Amino acid sequence: MVLHPPFRKVLDGVATREQMFQLFNRHKDTPGFDPISGVPYSGEWFEIDAAEYHFMLNLLPPLFQRTGMFGMSEYKAGYVTSVFFAIRIRGRERWFHGFCDLTDKRSPDVMRAAIIAHETGAVDSMTREEKLETIWNATHPDFKAIAGEANPEAWPVKHHGKRAVLVDSGGRGTILKLLEDLSDDEINIRIPAIRARCTTRGGGKDADPS
Repeated sequence: MVLHPPFRKVLDGVATREQMFQLFNRHKDTPGFDPISGVPYSGEWFEIDAAEYHFMLNLLPPLFQRTGMFGMSEYKAGYVTSVFFAIRIRGRERWFHGFCDLTDKRSPDVMRAAIIAHETGAVDSMTREEKLETIWNATHPDFKAIAGEANPEAWPVKHHGKRAVLVDSGGRGTILKLLEDLSDDEINIRIPAIRARCTTRGGGKDADPS
């Protein structure tokens, strides 16, 4: 039996075409990323528009296609490939992209079920991990960094390679803080602002990194 990593929503809101292509390659600079295995893409998903769904369907002959689902014939790496979903949720047609590891042939159906479960759950059904991924993806490059990359002496060696974002520290102004160390309050302040930008199809530079 193949064990999947947890399915992870990596963007709150609906991705633009530009955001979609950025998310296709979001781990290319991740320290320790193994480009051969396809990890850590496997299990990630996000919502797209109908136009992007049909654009990708017509881009290459699909690896497989059935009602409401098709897979890309060009693998991301290893056996991990893009799978696109058209799913009716609460009477409304919506479209999604996910990375599935096809060593388990059931993975597209399992991901589809996970997306439906997530999107029909509580109003705020995002896990802490999903919220952190959303914050990282929505934060402009000017307001985030990889710890130890530009200034190694500023970070303990054990934190080198970890993701960090600017936060308002009060009297000390804005400082870089490890993404994984954000408090619940710091997370919950950011998520509504990100959702508001996604709703208006924005996504420009954050005006307030706090």
